[in-house]
Amino acid sequence: TQIHDMGTWESLETYKRNYKNGNLKIRIKIYPWYTNWKKIIRNVQNNGPGDEWLRWDGIKGMMDGSLGSRTAWMHKPYLNDPFSSEKEELPTVGIITLKDTTEFKHILRETDKANIQHAVHAIGDRANDWILDEFASIKEELGQKDRRCRIEHAQHLSKSAVPRFAAENIIPSMQPYHIFDDGSWAHKRIEHDRLSRTYVFKTLIESGANLTFGSDWTVAPFNPVTGIYAATTRHTRDGKNPSGWYPNEKISVEDALRSYTINNAYAAFWEKTTGSIVAGKHADFVVHSTNLLTATPEQVLESKVMRTVVGGKDYLFD
Repeated sequence: TQIHDMGTWESLETYKRNYKNGNLKIRIKIYPWYTNWKKIIRNVQNNGPGDEWLRWDGIKGMMDGSLGSRTAWMHKPYLNDPFSSEKEELPTVGIITLKDTTEFKHILRETDKANIQHAVHAIGDRANDWILDEFASIKEELGQKDRRCRIEHAQHLSKSAVPRFAAENIIPSMQPYHIFDDGSWAHKRIEHDRLSRTYVFKTLIESGANLTFGSDWTVAPFNPVTGIYAATTRHTRDGKNPSGWYPNEKISVEDALRSYTINNAYAAFWEKTTGSIVAGKHADFVVHSTNLLTATPEQVLESKVMRTVVGGKDYLFD
């Protein structure tokens, strides 16, 4: 009953208009693109961080590319790279997409001073280490406070990175459906050691991290049940992993549901009023056609939403 939109400034303006006209039926936390940082700061200074329906005190950045395109920023070269050779001695390790890291560091600090929450895309292990270090530097320079910085994807992690999420209260915001696709071909890009540190849901949960799940729509399906299915089975599109792709990282349906609900509410600073059904919180919930906690994985995948309630009001009743 809430979404976190890594959107545009125009998206924020659209949400504001709909809210003003009484047409906003779902709670939204939006993180506009970082090039709008001055407008984001002014908006928060003039209008506050938003309210229980629409919050705009976030900013989205991007460190690197993707695994499939060999643009995720890695510590070690990719396998079977067609764009480099031993003779050239220029192995591909991905790219850092920022045109100016000095300017980006400045933006992160200025927005932090204005209490803007950071959400930064990082897929490769080197990209994740870089932004973890940067978040730590900001904390050291500007002092302790409840930042809840987010790393979007946190896909491939170094061994030293995993415990830092819990220890430094950094939120790994991950999209489990990608396992279904990536697990079929990722071995063509990186070796077993790095693959074993990919989508490490269980390890992050056991370390105490506040794991959150999302869809990465439009790249992946919007429906959360597809993500629950992927996180609990780790099945792959090619059907070659019936027991799960790196099955030691499978999690329970209950843990997956927490990552989609209360943990996401925490990631948006909404955990006191949303994310779980308890006295004193908003009556936000959905009713499924299947009991997800007792269903088989296939039944989870086929489950349909029969009722959606937001703030105690029915918006869907089938």
